[in-house]
Amino acid sequence: MLLEWLEVHNFRNLSGRISWGGGLNIIYGDNGQGKTNWLEAIYVLATTKSFRTQKLQESIRFGEDLAVVRGSVAESAEVHRELSVALQSNTKSITVNGKRESVARYLSQLHIVSFTADDLEIVRGVPEARRKFLDRGVVALHPAYVQTLSDYNRVIKQKNRLLQDASELEMSVEQAAEIIAPWNEQLISLSAEIHSHRTGYVQRLIEALERRLFEREEVTIRYVSSLEGKGDLSDYEALISERLQLRLPAEINAGYSLIGPHRDDLEILFDGRDIRAFGSSGQQRSALIILDLAAISVYYSWHNEYPLFLIDDVDAELDRKRIDYLLEYLEGRTQTFITTSKESLVERFVAGANVYQIQGGAARADEPEKEVIRSAATTSESI
Repeated sequence: MLLEWLEVHNFRNLSGRISWGGGLNIIYGDNGQGKTNWLEAIYVLATTKSFRTQKLQESIRFGEDLAVVRGSVAESAEVHRELSVALQSNTKSITVNGKRESVARYLSQLHIVSFTADDLEIVRGVPEARRKFLDRGVVALHPAYVQTLSDYNRVIKQKNRLLQDASELEMSVEQAAEIIAPWNEQLISLSAEIHSHRTGYVQRLIEALERRLFEREEVTIRYVSSLEGKGDLSDYEALISERLQLRLPAEINAGYSLIGPHRDDLEILFDGRDIRAFGSSGQQRSALIILDLAAISVYYSWHNEYPLFLIDDVDAELDRKRIDYLLEYLEGRTQTFITTSKESLVERFVAGANVYQIQGGAARADEPEKEVIRSAATTSESI
């Protein structure tokens, strides 16, 4: 899998097109010029989401009402696909080769693994960040899983509304059970599917983990169900059905759902200790890299091709030792994109990398013969 080129129109401060090389691509320049914006544009093209904001409309250039990110993906020398994400107000349009596509089918076109400051929440933040990490990995293997998540979130939202009404109206447990039963039925089957996919993916990660990548300490992970210790997890549907009935009074009192995989977590241990509480900043970064590389390996074992790997502000997040080892590990495997403001880092890797300097949102190659700049006017005409 190779991202051949990326073209943008009114996406943040960016302009023009960049033709990317295989292997290592270094995006560098002064702060505020748009390095991370290019990385974000790649992320949006692949996932239809941003790693910087929950509201994609915030990425539309100020004063404009439409932003477009387009790119070409090569699956082989003969197979190329053009992807496009268009953002307008609160709407998002996604196409493959000019034809509208469902989210599930679109997400199977280009996959990325990322290492950014926000991604560090996976190892040091709240459980939601770790659940999202697992769900992204599952979607990479089973794109239709995105619909399962959407259905689950819809059911939880509706159930929460009913639980709140039951609490405010002081309904009896019997009355509340009657109106909530249809939603719990959906919740049981969807929860079982999510639990099965997540635990299966974690098992694949465990098998792929390079546990002692940088330090002497060993990284281990384990999926932690919120139903752990409550019964037989091997018969998940029966267990969650039982717990939903048992905990209904408590859910009514709380006014929201207390049972389901939206309360699960991924345990990450560094030498047997919880990395959130006991891991240093460097150890947390090492653990995230180990998880990312495991995710890359799992994707490769499933698809027989590597995903893209994005690293934002690499010299700020990783020390020289980790950068050297990481890039050495990735060489010959992934098409990698890193951003940096340090010319010294560029000089160290320039011989084996494609280097792009960002100035005012536009990119130019350090080598004059590489044509990577297209004017904003040309970009606008071609969209």
